Amino acid sequence: MLSFIQNLMNQYAYYVLGIALMLELLALPIPGEVLMTYAGLLVFEGKINWILSIMTAGIGASIGMTISYWLGYKLGVPFFEKHGSKIHLGPEKLKKISIWFERYGNKLLIIAFYIPGFRHFTGYFSGVTRMPLRTYMVYAYTGAFIWTGTFISLGKILGPQWEQFHHSITRYLIIAGIVLAVILLVVYAFRRYKNQLYDATVLGLNKGVKTFHTLGRVKFLILVSVGVFLTLLIVMAGLVQDFLENEFVEFDALTSYIIHAIFDESWAVWMNGFAYLASFQILLTVVALSLVWIVVKGKDRMLEAGFLLFALIGGEIWDEGMRQLFHRSGPNNLLNTFPSEQTLNTIILLGMAVYIIVRHVRIAGARTAAFLFVLAVSFLVGISRIYFDIQYPSDVVAGYVFGGFWLSLNVVLLEIFRLLRKNKMS
Repeated sequence: MLSFIQNLMNQYAYYVLGIALMLELLALPIPGEVLMTYAGLLVFEGKINWILSIMTAGIGASIGMTISYWLGYKLGVPFFEKHGSKIHLGPEKLKKISIWFERYGNKLLIIAFYIPGFRHFTGYFSGVTRMPLRTYMVYAYTGAFIWTGTFISLGKILGPQWEQFHHSITRYLIIAGIVLAVILLVVYAFRRYKNQLYDATVLGLNKGVKTFHTLGRVKFLILVSVGVFLTLLIVMAGLVQDFLENEFVEFDALTSYIIHAIFDESWAVWMNGFAYLASFQILLTVVALSLVWIVVKGKDRMLEAGFLLFALIGGEIWDEGMRQLFHRSGPNNLLNTFPSEQTLNTIILLGMAVYIIVRHVRIAGARTAAFLFVLAVSFLVGISRIYFDIQYPSDVVAGYVFGGFWLSLNVVLLEIFRLLRKNKMS
């Protein structure tokens, strides 16, 4: 099958790309990712044009999404009204899903391209739920060109390593798509039910105060609970240590290859600058500015300053403990590189400091911009560690995960204590 596709692509690359991706988006079993990454290999070999191949593939995918939308628009509603109850998707449930899809389905259209079996039906369902055609076209076509551009560009970067890595790339991008879709669903659920969640939290905290009589005992309960959770997490991490090391071999090889293929020797100066972003001079300066901001704003000074220092000191202990637990040797036999100390510290210190700064800012979009800023800096720091072969890609990713866990835990505890203080004073 693979050799047949290769022969077909070698002779009629542009036609095959456009027609095959159009048919795949109509839910036909066409190996779209394989075609696109192989097209990238042909680009690498100079047989076809990079931009033209992306345009052809994107247009084909967009045509397929348009046809599936109109099929869903014309035929979908009568079908679900007549047969939907048989598959637990009757008129009432369809109406609820339609409301959700109108509100968040446009964002899902972009992510869905990376999830096989899901992207094939988003066009039909967009038509069924009567998503406005203009909105649908903007998001669906954008997603189509991002999707095709991603796989063709990766094929171009991989070049002769295409056959070795294209299955791994597909799998990792599917996982990333699923994770993003889950995050989108969680955000939707939070926005939809945030008042109920807030009321339940307040009720639970009030019961806790009554049960333990004093605020100090509630604090003790929270800290004990966190301690137990961290202990269980460490035990679980120890159990999966061998699995992680074996599983990440292919991921490390693939990611390192891509990073070094994209960033050649001319990027060394820039990478040194990116690496410096994780230095304690930079991070502690941001923490100091955050402390000054706390004093200037004058809101919960001791609480916020205490949690900022707790995140800093506790994060250092957390980092050292994890690296000693896994005790993994990195590139060039560097010791204890899992998780990455630099990405972990950047996520924790920069994230906590920026969170405290923007929490009291009422400027529209400030929190989103701050979140993207922390992600961007952390990403650049991680890229620099891989570029200089100081840490494995899995070390860098682990730093993001473990650092994000500690940061989110501190943010949650900060807001719980803030809520407790507010309830005690009222």
